[in-house]
Amino acid sequence: MLCTAALMLASCGGGDKKEAGSKTDEPVAEKKDDASANPDYQNGLALIAKSDCLTCHKVDEKLIGPSYRDVANKYAGTSDTIVSHLAGKIINGGSGVWGEVLMTPHAALSKEDAETMVKYIMLLKK
Repeated sequence: MLCTAALMLASCGGGDKKEAGSKTDEPVAEKKDDASANPDYQNGLALIAKSDCLTCHKVDEKLIGPSYRDVANKYAGTSDTIVSHLAGKIINGGSGVWGEVLMTPHAALSKEDAETMVKYIMLLKK
């Protein structure tokens, strides 16, 4: 009977070790899914912070233009060319997709920087 109790305690203790190990692994998995650790996120956010984009856009709320999250959700799962297409919209301006309000052109912005901004925005999808 004493052996049975010892085996039960040992088996319970062994299970706790596995569970503790899996709990340790969970934050690592969360970090992999954390978009803010992505260089595109960090670089795009920095570029947007230096621009006038936040005058018309917010991450989660429509302002003058759509929220960044709405843009990300609308174009989620589309082709890889969407980054280039949306970067072109940032540089050249546009209208009609989100209503009649014009998005002003940002002609001084390089294609590379505009694409980095789009990659940041696309990481905001839910």
